[in-house]
Amino acid sequence: MNKLLHDDFTDLPIKPDFSGSALVMRQDDILFDNQQGYANRAERIENRTSTRFGIASGCKLFTAIAVCQLIEQGKLAFTSTLRECLAIDFPRFDPDVTVEQLLTHTSGIPDYFDESVMDDFEELWRQRPMYHIRQLRDFLPMFQHEPMRQERGVFQYNNAGYILLGLIVEQASGLMFSDYIERFVFKPADMTDSGYFSLDALPANTALGYIDNADGSWRTNHYSIPVKGGADGGAFVTAQDMAKLWSALLAHRLLGEEMTSRLLTPHVKVNDKGAHYGYGLWIQLGAKRHVFKYHVMGYDPGVSFHSAYYPATEIVSVVCSNESDGAFDLMKAIEMKVGEG
Repeated sequence: MNKLLHDDFTDLPIKPDFSGSALVMRQDDILFDNQQGYANRAERIENRTSTRFGIASGCKLFTAIAVCQLIEQGKLAFTSTLRECLAIDFPRFDPDVTVEQLLTHTSGIPDYFDESVMDDFEELWRQRPMYHIRQLRDFLPMFQHEPMRQERGVFQYNNAGYILLGLIVEQASGLMFSDYIERFVFKPADMTDSGYFSLDALPANTALGYIDNADGSWRTNHYSIPVKGGADGGAFVTAQDMAKLWSALLAHRLLGEEMTSRLLTPHVKVNDKGAHYGYGLWIQLGAKRHVFKYHVMGYDPGVSFHSAYYPATEIVSVVCSNESDGAFDLMKAIEMKVGEG
């Protein structure tokens, strides 16, 4: 199913083997809408606009929004430390790690999956069965007693930091993390088809994630990722719901204007190519130091996801794929078109 609804996108290159859903919008105007491939290969069920896709780390933004909401309510502060806001023992951590440092990946704490030295997420679950990972606390034994990885203040992408933020949300709100997000992020954003679903209890219209092998065979990712996602990744969304998230955030329906601005501020420099990090999202600066895009992305075995907001054109793009590397090339092609606008 391929709807090319705007002249700028009529020649957008889409690989024949792309499996997923892609959407480009400018406010309420749909510029490009494409679904391709199978949500379920064995049953030959096609991907549709209503199909939900896993987005891996793409949902760190949801966690950041939740934390900022609780700060607006006075239940937390950016300067709150681990020892102040979590009743959990971290014997080898710097006790003065702050909420803001967790948000910006500058806490220096150890990570349960260090993406700078590890490239096979599946390896984690060979000694620790993934079906035991159903709550945020289930991640703690993987890093709780490890030493600090580095001093505070230096950027190093960190999944464990967002696990801690999710635990902080639970303690401050009195709700399970996924319940909080569904009630205070998804509901006000009208993300009616999104949620944190267990792999062994997926609802209808949910794409299975697929891992393709070199010999042409394939398997699902059900034994390759945690059985239920949490604060560092693993929610399921439709492409339309992700576009609604951007709309709600930018219209201040999730956070007040001041807090939204702070979430979207480039808090830490990531590299010399203009990449920065805000709270839960990446920020790419252009040549003149203006913001070219705010974006989120996620990669797991059987999952690839990109979504961005381009302030100069007010365009939102979303690419969800139920394959390990299906989103990157299409997102790059879309971005070339957006750049021309």
